Amino acid sequence: MNLSENLRRAAANHPDVAAILFLDKTIQYRDLDAQVDRFAAGLAQLGLKKGSRVAMLLGNSPEFIIAYYAIARLGAVSVPINPLYTPGEIQYILADAGVEAVVSVAPLAPAYQMMKPTLPALQHVILVGGEAPGFLSFGEVFADSTGLIEPGIADDDVAVILYTSGTTGKPKGAMLSHRNVCSNAQYTGDFLQFLQTDTVVAVLPMFHVFCMTVCLNAPIYRGATLLVLPRFSPTETSKAILTAKATVFAGVPTMYNYLLQHPECEPSDLQSLRLAISGGAAMPVAVLKAFEQKFNVMVSEGYGLSEASPVVTFNPLDRERKPGTIGVSIPSVEVRVVGEDGRECGPGEVGELICRGPNVMLGYLNKPEETALALRDGWLYTGDLVTIDEEGYVTVVDRKKDMIIVGGFNVYPREVEEVLFKHPAVAEAAVVGIPDMNRGEAVKAFVALKQENGVSAEDLIAFCKENLAPYKVPAEIDVLAELPKNSTGKILRRELKKGNEPKISQ
Repeated sequence: MNLSENLRRAAANHPDVAAILFLDKTIQYRDLDAQVDRFAAGLAQLGLKKGSRVAMLLGNSPEFIIAYYAIARLGAVSVPINPLYTPGEIQYILADAGVEAVVSVAPLAPAYQMMKPTLPALQHVILVGGEAPGFLSFGEVFADSTGLIEPGIADDDVAVILYTSGTTGKPKGAMLSHRNVCSNAQYTGDFLQFLQTDTVVAVLPMFHVFCMTVCLNAPIYRGATLLVLPRFSPTETSKAILTAKATVFAGVPTMYNYLLQHPECEPSDLQSLRLAISGGAAMPVAVLKAFEQKFNVMVSEGYGLSEASPVVTFNPLDRERKPGTIGVSIPSVEVRVVGEDGRECGPGEVGELICRGPNVMLGYLNKPEETALALRDGWLYTGDLVTIDEEGYVTVVDRKKDMIIVGGFNVYPREVEEVLFKHPAVAEAAVVGIPDMNRGEAVKAFVALKQENGVSAEDLIAFCKENLAPYKVPAEIDVLAELPKNSTGKILRRELKKGNEPKISQ
């Protein structure tokens, strides 16, 4: 079970099927497999081999897919990195992972020129979309594949090292094996009933594990078609779905909110979709219901994390779906909810979500202590606070570290955010804890409005008082033009906590 075999099988079974639709380009499975062979052969000629670490700093493109599968075919290890990271962030990951080669967007060439003296392991930089003196271009690496010798790849060989966001310090590299990523792709595809005839929208960043599994590995395992979009725009995405008659869309809640709010996104644009998938952050129930009502497509909300390759749960398609929950565990994955003392929690009781299965990482690269904390007795401790009901449906309460303690009472930001989303003027909302001299912490909310309609912070606080216990009501609400987000659309609470965003009203 490895990534290379999955593509080989798809190419053998569906050679003439479109594997990739990208802008005005179509690549069939037989051609994709051949290009992967040639790029793998070129990497081998550069001296890369089984176990070599190859970083990828690319946007959504055929080049990402070719490089990703070529690295796997060589038995090497891909290290996907957000190309928007700062040079310092990139340098840390390249050094920590011992990266020997980089496949990157061309504008980063000057940064690599500066980094190289501090990165003795880095031997080759391959540029996509441009050229620079002293660097290879993507096209130059392709070679005659007739002499390519594919190594034996074991299920437990590392396939990908994914660096976590580093919200609690330096990012950690989660080592995912071929068994981890392939089993998760297979069981996610089974659970979501992916079909060979599906066209799956890949607009989430491919360097992120959500897209890598749900929009790349799972569809290729099925021999489905990938509609690859370079970036998310509500209008461009909806028109691309309409033109390609795409059937499956995956996005984070912010994307759904943008599609819902944009006046040019018509229900007819998404009429070909049979399934929409949400993950990456909690989907406000109000947004989910409004999206489904407008576009007449069911949204299955799920949950995952890099350390689990990433999918752990999804709302099922063949039985009751419970909006506001992240569903039930997918096949082969077990979940439990435990308290601080390790005792298993009963239905409705808040505890930490833990999981185990073939999708759980091997550990963190170079970090045995952090690995020992995360992996205990075969279980992955996620750090997320949840409840579980009698039927196994899980509801995320919040991240343990995001919980706010007001005068000894626990306040979960999501509960306050759900109330704010019920206000008709609120487009986005996020809640954090701030220091309070008397109560230890106080609740502070940040919102963006659907339009300038005269709603004030005081109006929103009054609305919260009608719907929340007094200690949960925000002490302050800042109204911003837009909430800060990362490249996947997840709202950055840590940026909001800095408290230096410009306010447009109070």
